Amino acid sequence: MEVCVIDVGSHTVRMLLARRDDGVIQPLREEKAALGLGAEVERFGRLSRGKIEEAADLVRSYARIARKAGADHIETVVTAPGRQSGNGPVLVRALREASSAEVRVLSPEEEGRLAFAGAVHGMALDGESVAVCDVGGGSTETVVGSRCGDPVWVRSVDVGALRLTRRFLDEDPPSRDGLALARLTVEREFASLTPPLPKVGLAAGGTARALRKLVGDELGRSELEAAIALLREKRSARIAKSYGIDRGRAKTLIAGALILETVQCRLNVPLCVSRAGLREGAVLAVLDEAAAAA
Repeated sequence: MEVCVIDVGSHTVRMLLARRDDGVIQPLREEKAALGLGAEVERFGRLSRGKIEEAADLVRSYARIARKAGADHIETVVTAPGRQSGNGPVLVRALREASSAEVRVLSPEEEGRLAFAGAVHGMALDGESVAVCDVGGGSTETVVGSRCGDPVWVRSVDVGALRLTRRFLDEDPPSRDGLALARLTVEREFASLTPPLPKVGLAAGGTARALRKLVGDELGRSELEAAIALLREKRSARIAKSYGIDRGRAKTLIAGALILETVQCRLNVPLCVSRAGLREGAVLAVLDEAAAAA
């Protein structure tokens, strides 16, 4: 069974077409486009008609690609933009009409659980207790559980890399005062985050994958400090060109690093960057449901 998941997030719209071979998710085709829905939500509290049409056009295109490739199931999942935008239902209707398929706005807990399932599935792990942190544009999910079972602890904080950037780090590179205010905000918003301490930590999502290009696969205290020091000194255009990162992602990367720094400290383990996450977790969920129905 071939499954297509289209992920509409705060920064990008991504498509994953995949199947499961011998219990392992095998990507068949991936697409992505930077769209910036979260920036509009943060600025205006809602999405413009033009931005909704852009999102619908992308989803329509990805659904068409998936059908031509023989996808058995197509599903669109919407994260923070669907939850935080004042006209989220309008976005959902437009995406449903464009794709002619199911569209789901994920709750923070659903988003965290899917990211956990995908990240754990994609890694060879030694420890039994695993934490996954997924820094999105509009929110951050932290999940702890067993690598062979369901999550036992899920928390979401409505602070993401794009949202933090828009509020405090819009200067490029960020000012000293803006960086200080952003750090204080992260410390305050995550003060109540008291996860059970895991043996292994994973970082999922686009922010973590971009930081890997700067400092490597492991995001511990020293690596995140080094990333922040680098990002505070250079303009996002230079970071994007030097490291092969989307420019919009580069602009929000220092905010994502600040969030990961705080979460990593609270988990008390370095975070290994996972190559899988939400989309792979959503594919697994569809395949498991189909197997149970059969």
